[in-house]
Amino acid sequence: MLILAIDTSWKHGGLALARGDAHSFELLETTPLEGGTFSAQLVPQAARLLAKHSLTKADLDGFAAASGPGSFTGLRVGLSAIKALAEVLQKPIATVSVLEALAISCGLPGRVRALLDAGRGELYVGEYEANVETLHATSLREALITREEFRATLSPGDSVATPEQSISDLLKGSGVRLMTLPRPGAELIARIGIQKLLAGQTVSPEALDANYIRRSDAEIFSLPKIRG
Repeated sequence: MLILAIDTSWKHGGLALARGDAHSFELLETTPLEGGTFSAQLVPQAARLLAKHSLTKADLDGFAAASGPGSFTGLRVGLSAIKALAEVLQKPIATVSVLEALAISCGLPGRVRALLDAGRGELYVGEYEANVETLHATSLREALITREEFRATLSPGDSVATPEQSISDLLKGSGVRLMTLPRPGAELIARIGIQKLLAGQTVSPEALDANYIRRSDAEIFSLPKIRG
């Protein structure tokens, strides 16, 4: 199975061209996408990746996309591009939560909490039951809560994964099993995405949507006006 994976959930993004099956994974190449110019780079960079490996878009068997949480603008641009390509080519899409990818990347079986800084004193929290061997994590909860609320829920020995140094500092002395890891990128999205595609865990282009968790500022600040 040959796929194109995309991650535009953060200020720096990336594309990954990969092939694999239930037992193997081959990363053909990754390429970075500079923040602020995702819309101008995505299609040309994807075309360049395919041409470099003597492939065309018709050779693709599917797509994988980081669905969030993260940058509202970045996610909209990335998912819109994947939606258009998948619709034209009639290929399936697998979505991967960044929190899900983080939980899997920690390499620990069992229950894991994945954390991302959401700003404003809040955290994106994902609780998963992870199966490292199959690159699968069952979502138990994804939520937006304050740092203080999260710390109050912890018990000694809990497994927590984050790429954020500020969160690691917050949890020092809490007795948790803390792992500070690199932020998941397009390569990991591709690895997980292939397994989801093989398992039939896909979404149609028209159903593809971002996993923001938090509403946008436009939605939040327009609510009083709408209600009034």
